Amino acid sequence: MDRDTRLEIIRGAYAKQIMAAAGLVDRRVEAAFAAVRRENFLGHGPWQILRWDRGYEPSPGRDPVYLYDNVVVAIMPERHLNNGQPSFLAALIASAAPRPGEHAVHIGAGVGYYTAILAHLVGRTGRVTAIEFDPQLAERADANLTGHRNTRVIHGDGTRIPFGPADVILVNAGATRPADVWLDQLKEGGRLILPLTAGGFPNADFRQGAVFRITRHEDEFTAERISAVAIFPCEGMRDAESEAALAAAFQKGDGRTVTRLHRHDSVPEEDCWLRGSAWCLAYR
Repeated sequence: MDRDTRLEIIRGAYAKQIMAAAGLVDRRVEAAFAAVRRENFLGHGPWQILRWDRGYEPSPGRDPVYLYDNVVVAIMPERHLNNGQPSFLAALIASAAPRPGEHAVHIGAGVGYYTAILAHLVGRTGRVTAIEFDPQLAERADANLTGHRNTRVIHGDGTRIPFGPADVILVNAGATRPADVWLDQLKEGGRLILPLTAGGFPNADFRQGAVFRITRHEDEFTAERISAVAIFPCEGMRDAESEAALAAAFQKGDGRTVTRLHRHDSVPEEDCWLRGSAWCLAYR
């Protein structure tokens, strides 16, 4: 058996494994994870793999098989910056439900691995705009995605850069509030995947973070909590006031009963889980 055939079989098994770990049945997302080569985005091994009880440890060798597990792999270990856990990102991507022909925006693209998953899902008739704040990572992502003609990598602040109307916006970092541009640019029926985190980073207390799916319906937005989260902070979309409001919200609960995002703060207190400046997450 040649190397490519061997790795194709391994990727197929890996995709099934991470779908099971995420509790998902989604053939399209599974096929995307089976198709995209993770080693093409993480450089040559050995790789630094995060073991939750021991910290970063080098993979036993340079064989890409070590990447095809539900593991977090370091990109910049000195900054605790990683290529995230595949089962977690699979859950977020499945919740966003990218469809062929859609425009997906990836905020915090890192080295582009999960951008490539999105590109596979929107297909040749769709497109992906990948935005990365760190110049070194943006350069790496641009090089890694050269063969993906339906992607564009932009270096800059994903909370400020205009990117055009979007069907899917996947924010791959922890904010304390949504950026206006994310909500403004959602198309009708568009889905924003929004991690909100309090308490700084690194932070192993998942009770201080939650991911919400925000869906646009004309000028209204529904909201649904997807999962808990601890994730790298979002440059440009964190401030002390909104982080304090978020921390207070987590004191009430984990946000499971949230159903709406309002772009005003006039919701009665008893209906409000998180009240920010001119916005809130509410129970109705």
